[in-house]
Amino acid sequence: MSMQTDVKTYHTQASGAQQVVSGRCRLRGYQVAPSGTAGQLNFYDGTSTSDPLILSLDITTNTAIISTMIPAEGIVFTEGIYYSPASANTTTFTVFYS
Repeated sequence: MSMQTDVKTYHTQASGAQQVVSGRCRLRGYQVAPSGTAGQLNFYDGTSTSDPLILSLDITTNTAIISTMIPAEGIVFTEGIYYSPASANTTTFTVFYS
């Protein structure tokens, strides 16, 4: 039997690093609108970039919206999700989590 949980969202138009979710959660997906600058989107398990890096995604110079749903039960973050774009700027960013 599969696990059923409510999915929540976090949306921002800020382009810098920020705490997305505090506490244990599962990253279910994300949607990002890149500003055209290549770089990486990094997801850390905790409250800063000094915490463990769990997921790093390369972003090209394209400005098309990138939307990805993570399969199965998502990725577990035990201390929370901290998002930090490295070199890449985003115009909007949405995280789906439970």
